[in-house]
Amino acid sequence: MQAHGIGVALGGVPVLHGIDVALPTARWTSVVGPNGAGKSTLLKTLAGLLPHGGQVQLLGRPLGQWRGRERARRLAWLGQGEQGADDLSVWDVAMLGRLPHQPWLAPPSEADRAAVEAALHATQAWDWRHRSLGALSGGERQRVLLARLLAVNADVLLMDEPLANLDPPHQADWLLLVRDLVANGKTVVSVLHEIGMALHADEMVVMAEGRVRHHGGCNDPGTHQALEEVFDHRIAIHPLGDQWVALPR
Repeated sequence: MQAHGIGVALGGVPVLHGIDVALPTARWTSVVGPNGAGKSTLLKTLAGLLPHGGQVQLLGRPLGQWRGRERARRLAWLGQGEQGADDLSVWDVAMLGRLPHQPWLAPPSEADRAAVEAALHATQAWDWRHRSLGALSGGERQRVLLARLLAVNADVLLMDEPLANLDPPHQADWLLLVRDLVANGKTVVSVLHEIGMALHADEMVVMAEGRVRHHGGCNDPGTHQALEEVFDHRIAIHPLGDQWVALPR
C-alpha cells in the first residue's frame, strides 16, 4: 500500500498532516507512536474508512477505483475494540469474513467452510465454534475476530491493536501467525502499543503529532533513535540476543 499527501480532519480538527508512506508487499510493518499520534487514523484511512485528502493506493491502484466487493477480498481490516453480534456463534462470526467471496444470499461453499475452519484452528478458537460470541472473555473474542480477518484470505491485512486482551502466550501465537502470513506472501500492517512486540516486525513507521517521523527497518539504529525521541527519551532500545527490546530509562 502507498499513501501520498494524506490529510485527515476529525470533527474539524486536523489529525493527519501530509502523510507519505509506502508499505512493502510481503512484509510486516508496525506503526507505533505516543497516544494521539494518529496511528489508528492512518490505518483507518488506509482501509478506506475515513474521508481524506491525498491518495491511497492498494496494489498499485487508487483505493477509490476498486469495487467494494473486490477490495474487500484483497484488503482485510481488524479494528480496535471491535464489537460483534453477541448472539452469533463463533462459527458464524468467522464466516462473516467470507462474505466478499459469496454471491448474494448464496450459502457458504466448501471453500468458505474450509477457510473458516483453518482460521479458527489458527487462532485456537475451533473448540468454541458452537458457542455464542457473547459468552466469551475479551481475549477469546479477540481471537474470534482475528479468525474472521484471516478467513478473508486477503493479500493485505490491517490490524489496529490486535493484541488487545490477549495474554502473553497468545500474543506469542499472534507473532508466529503474522510471520507465517508474511512467509506466504501476505502484507501485514499493525498498530501496536507493545513496543517490544512491534520491534519484531520487518519495518516500522514511527509517528508523532499526525506525522511520520521515521520509516525504516526494525534493526535500523535510525528507527531506534526515532522511537526514543517520540517517547521523549523515556524508553531506550537495547539488544537482547538477536532481538531488540524497549526498556524504561
